[in-house]
Amino acid sequence: MRQPLVAGNWKMNGSTASVRELLAGVNAGLAGVAKCEVAVCPPYLYIPQVQAELSGTAAAWGGQNLSNQLSGAFTGEIAASMLLDFGCTYVIVGHSERRTLYGEDDALVAAKFAVARAAGLKPILCVGETLSEREQGVTEAVIARQLDAVIAVEGVAALAAGVIAYEPVWAIGTGKTATPEQAQEVHAFIRGRIAALDVGVAEGLRILYGGSMKPDNAVQLMAKPDIDGGLIGGAALVAKDFLGICQAAHASL
Repeated sequence: MRQPLVAGNWKMNGSTASVRELLAGVNAGLAGVAKCEVAVCPPYLYIPQVQAELSGTAAAWGGQNLSNQLSGAFTGEIAASMLLDFGCTYVIVGHSERRTLYGEDDALVAAKFAVARAAGLKPILCVGETLSEREQGVTEAVIARQLDAVIAVEGVAALAAGVIAYEPVWAIGTGKTATPEQAQEVHAFIRGRIAALDVGVAEGLRILYGGSMKPDNAVQLMAKPDIDGGLIGGAALVAKDFLGICQAAHASL
């Protein structure tokens, strides 16, 4: 049985005061979601504050991105070792916003996955299709290409050290959400493609849904056999909503 994971991606949001308030709310509800692993990924500047406020709790934290380089003259970049310095467990790689807004291609995402894994971080590998790609009927081809780029560099066994998040790009921040059936179809495709290479890795791999999951759709989504939690954007900024999703994950076991 795979333990569900609900990871909050705060994106470029937050202040010292709002982080304190949000984490107080999350901390207050952790005891009621013990079957679900909970993590938050704040902007880099707030990671020390998150570490201070979550240390000793059941929650984990991580980065939203990292460099494919270990150190050196890379102004503005963050190394895996720096995330580890502040107790990070996870790091998001290949988020659709990094791919579309900042031009990160499959090769760079694969390199970042490799650097994160080698350092001992658990990469949350994001894959997903745009609206035009879905309308063209190439969803599976796009996701296969994104997965294969990592497998070609790292080998399929390396996926066991991370998590995959399926994020239909057309459902992020748009108010649209894939139906539970649409999401399950893609999750099943991901698991099946990995199972063709290694059944054990596929069976143990957690695959999160990352397309506008909210408390009112989380139960239906996580009732599906291949959806193992969520990578949460907007709802992760409101403690009540985030905990509502965690409660749905907790109840799914």
